Amino acid sequence: MEEDEEEDYMSDSFIKQDVRPGLPMVRRMKEAIQREEKQKEASEKNRQKSIKEEEKERRELVLKSALGNENRGFALLQKMGYKSGQALGKSGEGIVEPIPLSIKTGRSGLGHEEFKKRKAEEKLENYRQKLHMKKKANEQAADQFRIRFKNKQEEHKMEGDLRKSQRACQQLDMQKDIDVPKEIWFWIEPEEEEKKDEEEKEGECTSSDFSVSEKLQILTAYLREEHFYCIWCGITYEDSEDLSSNCPGDSAADHD
Repeated sequence: MEEDEEEDYMSDSFIKQDVRPGLPMVRRMKEAIQREEKQKEASEKNRQKSIKEEEKERRELVLKSALGNENRGFALLQKMGYKSGQALGKSGEGIVEPIPLSIKTGRSGLGHEEFKKRKAEEKLENYRQKLHMKKKANEQAADQFRIRFKNKQEEHKMEGDLRKSQRACQQLDMQKDIDVPKEIWFWIEPEEEEKKDEEEKEGECTSSDFSVSEKLQILTAYLREEHFYCIWCGITYEDSEDLSSNCPGDSAADHD
């Protein structure tokens, strides 16, 4: 067939061509990636190696190769009976491979790495101590809060018991025609009396002279001695003998 002869569109070579859509684009991308990889390989081969890289390659090459007879130290060992691959020592309990080299590549002085390691350990230890102290402080604060809360609850309870005792004292005293309490705070004070001037209260034995617990203790003793009454039992006994024999005690703890 002549060169200028037109291509036969019915021939097998033309029919077997892959005419899937997008295939030429994929083929061009693959070719571009291959060309880029080849350029990278060529640039790596042509790139000038640095002095450090060359020294590293030479060092690794020397370390990988075994010592030969040209090495004086190895020659002396062989004269003393040493064989290649044999452990050192009279009984063969020593090392087989040479001690590995530790190459220092940085510009810091000797001992700097140990100094950095020691500083890091000290910093970590200080951090742990701070965490421990913070945890301990939080635990102490929580304990103090629980103690204050418990004391506050107990104080509120005692105040309630005191008011209950004052009402009982007032009622029992009035049943005995006692118009004036033995102590002013034995009864629940009227609102008018609470509004007195502070100057008049300074010279008197007011309710502020005793704590709530002390008031409760004094008033409880008065009710038991004068009226044979126990605020914890809520019972008025016939006499002191009946009170002492049937009442568990003169405090709230004795009645729990």
